[in-house]
Amino acid sequence: MSQRTSGGFSTRAIHHGYDPLDHQGALVPPLYTSATFAFPDTGYGARCFSGEESGYFYTRIANPTLALLEGRLASLEQGAGAVVFGSGMGAITATLWSMLAPGDEVLADLTLYGCTFSFMSHGLTKFGVKVRHVDMRDPAQLQQAMSSQTKVVYCESPANPNMRLADIAAVARIAHAGGAKLVVDNTYCTPYLQQPLVLGADVSVHSMTKYLGGHGDLTAGAAIFADAELAKHVRLYGLKDMTGAVMSAPDAQQVMRGLKTLTLRMDRHCQNAQAIAELLERHPATSAVHFPGLPSFPQHELAKRQMSQFGGMVAFELHGGLEAGVCFMDALNLITRAVSLGDAESLAQHPASMTHSTYTPEERAAHGISEGLVRLSIGLEDLGDIVADIEQALDLVTAMGAVSGMVKGTVSAPATPPAAAAPSCSAPA
Repeated sequence: MSQRTSGGFSTRAIHHGYDPLDHQGALVPPLYTSATFAFPDTGYGARCFSGEESGYFYTRIANPTLALLEGRLASLEQGAGAVVFGSGMGAITATLWSMLAPGDEVLADLTLYGCTFSFMSHGLTKFGVKVRHVDMRDPAQLQQAMSSQTKVVYCESPANPNMRLADIAAVARIAHAGGAKLVVDNTYCTPYLQQPLVLGADVSVHSMTKYLGGHGDLTAGAAIFADAELAKHVRLYGLKDMTGAVMSAPDAQQVMRGLKTLTLRMDRHCQNAQAIAELLERHPATSAVHFPGLPSFPQHELAKRQMSQFGGMVAFELHGGLEAGVCFMDALNLITRAVSLGDAESLAQHPASMTHSTYTPEERAAHGISEGLVRLSIGLEDLGDIVADIEQALDLVTAMGAVSGMVKGTVSAPATPPAAAAPSCSAPA
């Protein structure tokens, strides 16, 4: 086996599938921006269109730059094939459209990324696909929910935004015993921290907008498959015919650049996140911290079994609910108030007032999203600077709590002397 298709994770992320000497010595793989490709003869074109031959004829189906990225992703996830897309939702929708038909059923975890939830609830169901939600922290609940119509089991692990885990190996066994396939959203972990296909999943999907791209300057998605035939079907049906969610060649090249530093970046994300989670757990303003690397996390032992490190995402809940969450967010200086995750910059979002604001409080509660939940994507800045920003924001929440009775152990709020103004819930100058 060529040294450029073998070796360790970082080596394959940098070298897999490409030899500069085959391309005029160019160290960086060429960028193929052509939308269409010439046929040597009509027979070649016919075979490509029918799927009998893997060749390049139109970029919506295949492109040399995209193919190199797909090969690297399949290698890193230890899959039989991969397909890349213009966004993470492109990957999810094209994959599920290809795997389901009217009358089929999807069993999905209780907590999902908001757009995935909307696609299932308002998209799939419109076309005769039944969607039911099951708490996959408990494999027994999945076992009980399986039916003869169940064709896909779907989960995120960790889940967005509250960090719940699914036991991927156990869920895969149950799905396969019932004749279903397991699709796992592996965006939070990347192939570096977790490999769902190795644990038994059939498909691993990613928003490559996040950690795989790593710099917040592109949108992209990917699906990696344990079965090459399923990968081919998703390419020729879900991508080509159903969604057209094609990824651009320049974005593919940018993702490959991101892969070169993936291990270095993820190590730093994980180290910083562990320290921040421990800080949050100690602070009196928080009522709960959700991070797989904390011994207090209910699924800590599962995290140690199926993840090599614990990731760069931290969720926590504040005493005082919605008011406290908004207060914390508005007090941040260094950390950016923004959705998305996996960037070099630390990002914060408050689901109840941002991504899940269209849900009722009862709907948020039913899906494990409290009013005071804050999600942090811990970046690559110096740890001391991240700590300082979070501490000053938490201290302000605590000060507000002293006035309103929100803090741990507070029975009643002390009266504010007439001459003293209540603390202001805004970032200091």
